[in-house]
Amino acid sequence: MRVLKYAILGLLIKRPMTGYELAKEFNFELAEFWHASHSQIYPELKKLNDEGLVTYDIEISGDILEAKRYSITKEGELEFTQWLHKDEKIPKTQKDIFRLRMYFSNNLDPKTRIHLLENQRQQHLKRLNTLVKTSEQYPEVPDLYSDRFGDFVVLKGAIMRQENIIEWIDQCIGYIEAGAKNKP
Repeated sequence: MRVLKYAILGLLIKRPMTGYELAKEFNFELAEFWHASHSQIYPELKKLNDEGLVTYDIEISGDILEAKRYSITKEGELEFTQWLHKDEKIPKTQKDIFRLRMYFSNNLDPKTRIHLLENQRQQHLKRLNTLVKTSEQYPEVPDLYSDRFGDFVVLKGAIMRQENIIEWIDQCIGYIEAGAKNKP
């Protein structure tokens, strides 16, 4: 399944955008749960146009610069809405290099394990702080039918995920410290 297709269609339902503007949305609005690069977005836009799901107008800026501003078609809206109604199975666990290292951490001394965990904690704390700052744009829950509601709930989930990872790291550090004290 081409999930990028639906991410782009969903963004274009909000408003017509250029490929550059779509890439910015992936780097900002969707960054906590979906990533797409320019080299993925532009070929997908071509496919969507070929399939009749999007159309574009060419805009000229300056003397020679032109940009394609994409809009979703009625067919694109219908296909997107059908996709939204589908239920998803939980995917396999994503690969996590750090957790793989922790799985084999019995091969490290306690001091090194704690050092690695503390470094991860700092990275997740930094991400959490960024998410919390971003969430300040929502002093209250947005209207259920606004296009901001989805961002709000995904942002809340991202905050909770970071809080849970930090709690897990703190517990791991506690286990290591307790185990190191009890070793004869």
